[in-house]
Amino acid sequence: MLRWLIGGGREPQGLAEKSPLQTIGEEQTQNPYTELLVLKAHRDIVRFLVQLDDYRFASAGDDGVVVVWNAQTGEKLLELNGHTQKITAVITFPSLESCEEKNQLILTASADRTVIVWDSDTGRQVQRISCFQSTVKCLTVLQRLDVWLSGGNDVCVWNRKLDLLCKTSHLSDTGISALVEIPKNCVVAAVGKELIIFRLVAPTEESLEWDILEIKHLLDHQDNILSLINVNDLSFVTGSHIGELIIWDALDWTMQAYERNFWDPSPQLDTQQEIKLCQKSNDISIHHFTCDEENVFAAVGRGLYVYNLQMKRVIACQKTAHDSNVLHIAKLPNRQLISCSEDGSVRIWELREKQQLAAEPVPTGFFNMWGFGRVNKQASQPVKKQQENATSCTLELIGDLIGHSSSVEPKKNKFLFI
Repeated sequence: MLRWLIGGGREPQGLAEKSPLQTIGEEQTQNPYTELLVLKAHRDIVRFLVQLDDYRFASAGDDGVVVVWNAQTGEKLLELNGHTQKITAVITFPSLESCEEKNQLILTASADRTVIVWDSDTGRQVQRISCFQSTVKCLTVLQRLDVWLSGGNDVCVWNRKLDLLCKTSHLSDTGISALVEIPKNCVVAAVGKELIIFRLVAPTEESLEWDILEIKHLLDHQDNILSLINVNDLSFVTGSHIGELIIWDALDWTMQAYERNFWDPSPQLDTQQEIKLCQKSNDISIHHFTCDEENVFAAVGRGLYVYNLQMKRVIACQKTAHDSNVLHIAKLPNRQLISCSEDGSVRIWELREKQQLAAEPVPTGFFNMWGFGRVNKQASQPVKKQQENATSCTLELIGDLIGHSSSVEPKKNKFLFI
């Protein structure tokens, strides 16, 4: 296949030859996507894609430029220049229904320690905020409260008029890597190895000031948190560099499930190769999550894993989905998943049901997350027996998108299929 000619991130030849990497023929009859256009405007790596509406999306990356595109024709509509260094976060701030002005705003943060607010219709720079003491690594909007938050070495709360409402004290030199909203006017921030729960206090008759309070520190991760997303209104999930996956209750902030055993030995590898792979932290690092109402999809090392929330176990996996680390995954319609990797490939997978025979149980070494907390051996025996006879699924490769020539890494935002 042509993908074998694409450079970047390849494993040593001896190991690659024995790698159980799936391949498909040139026909790709099940692949629903074909290359329509190559959109060229950026001068460096594109790391962010955000959808503005049904007809437009914006891209941004290391060249410090934001480009607004027509999603139907690929036409470049606007080019937003204002940052002097790479862009580190992008979000949209939709207008409220009650507002007379319906213009949607684009907020961009940069390594130049500024945040710029843009009018998405005209490309006009609405305002530049330059009061940050560190790089803003993440932005999030709390639509219900009509405020937005910036995360760097501290958390700042802003209103639509770009007034600073309140902020935390200096948190960490490592900075906040991710912020997500959870119930009760709270947000959870990933700061190195720990999670910090903050609560926003809106003005009342007694107090006209906004405030942000540290409510709780969650210290269960042993290494830096790489991934943090909401699963639903009741839970969120985090993943770390050394392969710890924790599902949290979003209401009381307790662990619903924990697993760190992120390598399922494969009979296709001999013992020496297996030990070598187990020792490489990149093989177990959780680079990205996505989810739907039923499953959490995890990009772990070079593999993909599907964890069913109701069954509390992995129902499908591809231990070697790509030749190199999987950097980003996104859910597509019709039980399909798309993944991109350091090796320059983008692949499409379909989750299919399969009746698993008792003689061929679904691997249980990867996620042992049935029940709450860590499970002991004795308690897991009846669950394991039930699991062996349960209906499982497979991740089937249905398409290779081989138009890229280097690493594909839109890490922070979703792929766009409009």
